[in-house]
Amino acid sequence: MILNSEAEMISFGEQIGRSLSIPCVIELIGDVGTGKTTITKGIAKGLGIFEEITSPSFTISKRYEFKNGTLVHYDFYRLNNPGIMSEDLIENLNDEKTVTIIEWGNSVSEILPKNHRKFIILLNEDGSREIKEEK
Repeated sequence: MILNSEAEMISFGEQIGRSLSIPCVIELIGDVGTGKTTITKGIAKGLGIFEEITSPSFTISKRYEFKNGTLVHYDFYRLNNPGIMSEDLIENLNDEKTVTIIEWGNSVSEILPKNHRKFIILLNEDGSREIKEEK
């Protein structure tokens, strides 16, 4: 799927958010600036979260409440070894009311459930994004 604008990326994420079965784990894979947090904004909107969604790059994780649960958004970009954040992640992965979104998940890949959803985001030369769901 090709997305040509930030609005299209948010709409794509919103469709995902509306269709999720909770609990759910989503891994977003892409280089810096490809739109991982933008898609997360859409997922949050689809879940009924209307507060501002920002990148957790410096805080590692952010939590947002919605009617039926919690969205926890992780960014492990700066962590080669997630340390205590692994325990936090495991706790959220085991919570039946949590949607977990992970950016830069290589350092925690062994913790993630085998059946989690994975979206690969590629930046094209024209500025559009190609999104592929890895099965």
